[in-house]
Amino acid sequence: MNTHRIHRVAKLTGLSKDVIRVWERRFGLLKPTRGANRYRNYSDEDVALLRFLKEQLDAGGSIGELSKLGREELLGRARASAPHVSFVDNTFSRLLRELLSTLNPFDRVIFEKRLNGAVAVVPFEEALHGILLPLQEQVGQLWHEGQVNVALEHYVTKQIQQKIFSAMNQLPVAEFGAKVVVACPPGEEHDIAALAVAYRCRVRGCRVYYLGANVPIASLTNFCGKVNPDLTIMSFPLALSEVNATELVQALTHEVVPASRLAVGGHGALAMRNIFNGSHIEMLEDFAELDHKLDRLMRQSLSRG
Repeated sequence: MNTHRIHRVAKLTGLSKDVIRVWERRFGLLKPTRGANRYRNYSDEDVALLRFLKEQLDAGGSIGELSKLGREELLGRARASAPHVSFVDNTFSRLLRELLSTLNPFDRVIFEKRLNGAVAVVPFEEALHGILLPLQEQVGQLWHEGQVNVALEHYVTKQIQQKIFSAMNQLPVAEFGAKVVVACPPGEEHDIAALAVAYRCRVRGCRVYYLGANVPIASLTNFCGKVNPDLTIMSFPLALSEVNATELVQALTHEVVPASRLAVGGHGALAMRNIFNGSHIEMLEDFAELDHKLDRLMRQSLSRG
């Protein structure tokens, strides 16, 4: 189930943040949880309930009378009134369609306004995984299909990179905590996923060394020898041929692994799983597994400190 911060709930329901807070406090119908940052997180059910209440009030109902029915009864009525509609509209899918529609024919002003607006109204981590990464993937697919040219693909990529770098620059620079190096393998120029990894590492308090695209193995090994990271993460958006993948895994195993724990992730890494199996290289299945690993690293780092 998705969770939403209050400013996004206001956008999704059409209710003001003040009204949401008052209804939460006075009637006890909402059940927000607290995140690690102490912000309230509202569930899809909370959003559905608020939407239903607004519909009833718009039709002449009374919040006082409705609240007497209790949360479960109201949720049941909300489901019954819209049995074929998801509790939360797939807002991100709509935004992605709108963004892609501005690329052919290309309209820079509308594209940038929509992208800026979409990223501004939700917590950045939601925007990252709901808008920015899917946008990069879909534009890349359009390029492969010949529907957009490489210049336009580069333009969109740079817009996404700017958003991630801007969000990272707003985070405090960690002086303590686990050291994590993030890089792409030699020849890999697509670094959006690696940037996303670096951002998540920074959010969780790690000391991040982001090396970016196309990092030679010898340079990565030398760098790890200097900074002594707790973990090095390599992003593989694309799979290599079996011969090239085998050579790369051997080089990583013999050069990088002695200098640092090494983990790999991305669509390409998952596609090459059989080649990584048996090596001393860890496979990250998804961002959730990355988060668990980072949390463990941070606890270990703090305990050592």
